[in-house]
Amino acid sequence: MASLQKEMNRPDFWNDQNQAKKVTRQLSRANDDIAHIRSLENLKGDLETYLTLLDEDPNPQLLAEAVSELPEQRSFIEKAEIECYLNEKYDEENALLTIHAGAGGTEAQDWAEMLLRMYTRWAEQNNYSVTIIDSLPGEEAGLKSVSVEIAGSFAYGMLKAEIGIHRLVRISPFNAQGKRQTSFASVYVYPEFDDDIEVEIDAKDLKIDTYRSSGAGGQHVNTTDSAVRITHLPTGIVVSCQNERSQIQNREKAMAILRSRLYQFYEEQREAEKKKEETGKTDIGWGNQIRSYVFQPYQMVKDLRTKYEVGTVDRVMDGDLDGFIYAWLKYKAQQKMQ
Repeated sequence: MASLQKEMNRPDFWNDQNQAKKVTRQLSRANDDIAHIRSLENLKGDLETYLTLLDEDPNPQLLAEAVSELPEQRSFIEKAEIECYLNEKYDEENALLTIHAGAGGTEAQDWAEMLLRMYTRWAEQNNYSVTIIDSLPGEEAGLKSVSVEIAGSFAYGMLKAEIGIHRLVRISPFNAQGKRQTSFASVYVYPEFDDDIEVEIDAKDLKIDTYRSSGAGGQHVNTTDSAVRITHLPTGIVVSCQNERSQIQNREKAMAILRSRLYQFYEEQREAEKKKEETGKTDIGWGNQIRSYVFQPYQMVKDLRTKYEVGTVDRVMDGDLDGFIYAWLKYKAQQKMQ
């Protein structure tokens, strides 16, 4: 902490923008950790005070006051417990989240847009910022695909619980016969790395296309080919950016995302090889159905990995995902212990 503050006080601190951003981010996280520890200490002190006072004088009014504060305190303690599970290599990083509509046309594309809204609401409730990097609208409604940056401490650590196929069952508003329909969308999350990560990218391995940004129309749609799509030919990874004002800015952002994706791709390859050597089996990967959202004939959202389920579909679609994320983090921690 002291060393970070000392570094920030150097006259030439802002000469290296990337290093300066890295240091300020580390300092911000350190301050957040200290504030969090102090909050836990204060909570511990408050609980001990209640216990002491009630032990000396079991006053009904004081007891009612203590009980009324329990839900909020329990929620804070649970969140602190969950943060203990966020100790893997990239958990503290920002998250890059992509959603792709599955087969099914307009219905699946509408489901992809519903998921985007769900994650946006969740991010807002957790004080994360959300920036749409690239989106491809559906022909009639919804989204074929969308990529967003969700920025804040431990965004990736929390959202990696969402990687997989999400299944929707409902009466389709796009079906004149009012039939129940099942739709799928895939969600993938990977960490956003600093610009100084070491990934070798050969220019001859890149195919770079420019195109006109898509959108709702009017001032939000560029009249020039400012959007950029970069394909990394050896891996087939494709990234796009149309959010920035110029083609140069979109290209820089797309390259930063490509570096992150390639770094993660090679890390996962190494990890898969390691597991293959250890167990003789290949990792199944992220392409499995992980959660069902049933709107009709009954209401239920169920995670198929942890078996955690709730009957409040509306609340989940409004961003109430913490229960699912916490259950998955606990589930993964238990698996590691075994």
